[in-house]
Amino acid sequence: MVLIVGLGNPGRKYENTRHNMGFWVLERLAGRLGAPAWKRHGEMLVSKGIRGRRKYLLAKPQTFMNHSGRAVAELLAYFKIPLEDCLAVVDDLELTPGLVRQRKAGSDGGHRGLRSIIESVGSNAFKRIRIGIGRPPHQGNVVSHVLGMSREDAGQLDAAVEIAVGLALDFVETGAFENFSAT
Repeated sequence: MVLIVGLGNPGRKYENTRHNMGFWVLERLAGRLGAPAWKRHGEMLVSKGIRGRRKYLLAKPQTFMNHSGRAVAELLAYFKIPLEDCLAVVDDLELTPGLVRQRKAGSDGGHRGLRSIIESVGSNAFKRIRIGIGRPPHQGNVVSHVLGMSREDAGQLDAAVEIAVGLALDFVETGAFENFSAT
């Protein structure tokens, strides 16, 4: 079974923000997979199914971004999923808006959600897809930037989400996952 975790913040207030790119990807991926309805499992919303002969578990932590790790660690242990079969999808302030970067492992890169997962599972050896949201213009407020969305960015980020969905779908269907960057 593979676990794909989309990081974001729960609630309508955060639904259409840059910080919820992980949730956006999971929603579209669930649609493409024809995944069952989301159900509560501990501090997560999950949907599990089978694509071909491969089992998958989609998860959206409801702990808020900076505490995602404890929910991810709980799922990995409960379903006995090896860490190398875990994929986290996140926004990335340090990447150009619309850039999608896929990595087999690595540091948290300053992302508090990834840091929480690394600390909770005791390793950085899980896969990740980062979607660039860029920094705010003119040294603007970072919190307002990640918890907001401009019309200009919405279209560009929507295209990046589609790329990320394709990469995640390939991982579910084939297990394929190589380091990759694209816009």
